[in-house]
Amino acid sequence: MSNVETAPVEVECASAPAASTVEIHVPRDVPLGGPRAMPVRRTLPQRSRSLIGAWCFVDHYGPDVVARTGGMVVPPHPHTGLQTVSWLFTGEIEHRDSTGAHAMVRPGELNLMTAGRGIAHSEVSPPEVSILHGVQLWLALPESARGTEPRFDHYVPDAVRGPGWELRVFLGSLAGSESPVETHSPILGAELLLDAGTTVELDADPRFEYGLLADSGALEFQGAAVAPSELAYLPPGAETLRISAPADAPARVVLIGGEPLGETIVMWWNFIGRSHEEIVQYRRDWQQHIGAETHPGAEPGSRFAAVPNDLRPPLPAPALPNARLRPRR
Repeated sequence: MSNVETAPVEVECASAPAASTVEIHVPRDVPLGGPRAMPVRRTLPQRSRSLIGAWCFVDHYGPDVVARTGGMVVPPHPHTGLQTVSWLFTGEIEHRDSTGAHAMVRPGELNLMTAGRGIAHSEVSPPEVSILHGVQLWLALPESARGTEPRFDHYVPDAVRGPGWELRVFLGSLAGSESPVETHSPILGAELLLDAGTTVELDADPRFEYGLLADSGALEFQGAAVAPSELAYLPPGAETLRISAPADAPARVVLIGGEPLGETIVMWWNFIGRSHEEIVQYRRDWQQHIGAETHPGAEPGSRFAAVPNDLRPPLPAPALPNARLRPRR
């Protein structure tokens, strides 16, 4: 998914000092392009917290009525230095990217796109889809992997079940379930469904910091109340994750976590780099690739390639801010 803000905030991110209790982060609404934009609720990054492990971006959308908003129509756009995680609860999205990958994103199925040094992709909800509901997550690649070749992975995790709950681990490991999909830092991503009144306790990795995104149900995480669409943060040190659904309704959550990245990153629009100069270069490479900008004497960059069989005009990059990209914690 693209960050389609026309004036994206530059973010130089670093792992924030650990909190002593659960932090609750409320979302901000972001339109996903166009006058009939599909709204998404963004809870990461925040000014007070930029990273949870290597997770650096959390968008939550739906249930969205496609007939009203037009659904998801995101033309070809670029990414660098990250992995995107598409995870649906309802609906379907068609994915194409410049590696030649073409896949349908469906509920309960992981689609992981590794941008590495540079990739372009598009996402469109098919005309037969009436409701879209899911999350789009980004992982920052560590220094050791951010120049890797782009790739695409698809995985369908089996469900792990207990009394009143069902878990699907799409990245990392939890409750005896382990995803085979390659990541580049110790990480966790999972969907958890809880029947009304159910409490589950899961073993935690004390090295990890965790985030819990509440999709439905006003639930509790480590005893803290979490409303729908809020993101709860838990610092490293926990040995157990305790999650409770309300007595009168089921709940669904997305659980993310990982070892603190321990690196500073600069994130602007759809790019993750390590400096202002890198972001400027990524933008220039994309604009040259789509023919939106020329620089006398400069050769067209080879960082990005076309998305096969997608004839929509690619998204041009927004203008950079007038000031140097600077830290926002």
